[in-house]
This record gives sequence, structure tokens and C-alpha cells, in this order.
Amino acid sequence: MSETSVRTSTEERAVEQREAEAVSADVCPECTGTLHNDAEHGETVCGECGLVVEENEIDRGPEWRAFDAGEKDRKSRVGAPTTEMMHDKGLSTNIGWQNKDAYGRALSSKQRAKMQRLRTWNERFRTRDSKDRNLKQALGEIDRMASALGLPKNVRETASVIYRRALEEDLLPGRSIEGVGTAALYTAARQAGTPRSLDELAAVSRVEKMELTRTYRYIVRELGLQVAPADPESYLPRFTSELDLSEEVEREARQLIDDARSAGILSGKSPVGLAAAAVYAAALLTNERVTQNQISAVANVSEVTIRNRYKELLEPESVAL
Repeated sequence: MSETSVRTSTEERAVEQREAEAVSADVCPECTGTLHNDAEHGETVCGECGLVVEENEIDRGPEWRAFDAGEKDRKSRVGAPTTEMMHDKGLSTNIGWQNKDAYGRALSSKQRAKMQRLRTWNERFRTRDSKDRNLKQALGEIDRMASALGLPKNVRETASVIYRRALEEDLLPGRSIEGVGTAALYTAARQAGTPRSLDELAAVSRVEKMELTRTYRYIVRELGLQVAPADPESYLPRFTSELDLSEEVEREARQLIDDARSAGILSGKSPVGLAAAAVYAAALLTNERVTQNQISAVANVSEVTIRNRYKELLEPESVAL
């Protein structure tokens, strides 16, 4: 091998060594500028002169993209995210109820008996004290009622947090678990802008309306929760959807409520009754057929209430005309 080729190979190794040292030090070997890692193209590039110091790098990140925290939790495959809707926040193990192995084959009778014993002991270890048993029962009730009322996940999470606070501050003695759970769900629905009436909560709960009202006021007062008065307009999308009415009816109903608010006739009136009457009046004004009986069934208010509120809502309309 000639002296020239030996010198060339030595210089190449020296250059490679300098580049490797520069990459490890995050400094460009040409201009000593700062290096940046371009994960999209798998390259290490100088931010000053644009020199590509390293290419075809291994991307050790996930193959998916997420644009918010919720999407990141759903796409992540490193375990389920924690949730307030479970008494242990979802951090414990859970043995499935299917009596099948990893290949989908049915278990033998001996294995089924063994799995049943494991499920029993697993359940006992998950709820080792009275507080865990209380939380498990209450959060199960909250989830059941929220499913029956069609409430979203964020409302269930908020209701679970409210119940946990009530339990930590020792507000449960003298009150039923179902009552406090129902009051927490009612409060969370009001705070999230997807309210449900007391009658609707009482229909799916195991407590009476009077007990629910008392417990709700007690929880809000003791925990210092900020709950704004229910807005009649928040009921309109659900009523019009269940009655299969057009968006024009909803817009007209919102306008009627705005006019009534400007006229000062909303105070002291039930927001559910006002929303039901606004939908009925808006349907008449837009020539869409809907009866008071149909609206009464959806809104869970009497037809007398709808007629009374309907007349009051149309008074500003007649004045404007």
C-alpha cells in the first residue's frame, strides 16, 4: 500500500472521529454551530451551516402522532391511563371473565376453578378496607346512572372527583352512598354544561327527589363548589335531537329565550320548563309538527307547565311584532 493511500485513510478516520466527537458534543465539525435532531427525516443537522452530520438514524419514538393529551392516552400502548372512575384509579390488575387461554381455547374444568379462585382473591385484595368498598360501590353507581342519562366521560370523571372529596372530608355519615353519588353526578353535569333535571336523576337513582335535593345543597355548600344556575339553552340540543326537529327550530328557540331574558321573565322559572316551552313555540313558528305531549315526555315536565311558559315566551315576540 502506498504512502498516499495510507495518509488518505488516516485522514478519513480522523475526520470520522472528529464528526463522531462533534455529534456527541452537539457541535458542528465545520462551523462549531449547534446541532439539531430532525426526527422526521432521521438526520442530525447543523442549525448554522445546514451540514447533515448524520443520516438514516433509528427513530425510537412511537409510530403514531397525537395532537392533544386525550388522544395521546388513547394511542399509547404502555398501559391504561389512570382514571378517577375506578376506586383504585385503574392501577391494579384485572382478571377477565372469559374462561379462555391466550390462544382462545376453552379452559379445562380444573383451570376454570383455579381462575375463579384467583378472581375472588384478586377482588378481595382490590377492596381491602371499607373506604375502598365504599368508593367501588359509589363509582359503580355513578357510572350506571351516567350511562342511563347519556352523560359523557368528562362528567363521570368530575362526579368521581367530587365524591372522593366528599369522602375525604367525612361528609358521608348520616347520608346514603347512592344519595351522595347522585348529588355528585348532578353537580358535575351542571358544571360541564350538560345538565339533567332533578326528575331525570331521581328516575335512574335509588333515592327520592327530596333526599337528592338536600344532599346536593349540602355537598355544594360544604365543598365550596361553584355551580352556576342552569341555562335553559343548554337543554335545547338534547330536546330537539330526541324530538327529531331541525336546526332551525333550535335557533328559533334560542332566540325566544334570549328575548325572554332581555324582557326579564326568566327569573324564578324552571329552566327545563322554559326550554320545553321554547322548543314547542319554535316548532309552531317554523311550521314543524310536534305536540305538547311529545315534548312533555322528553323534557319530563307537565303539559300545563309547557302551556304557561309558552304564553310567557311569546309575549316579547308579540310586543316585537
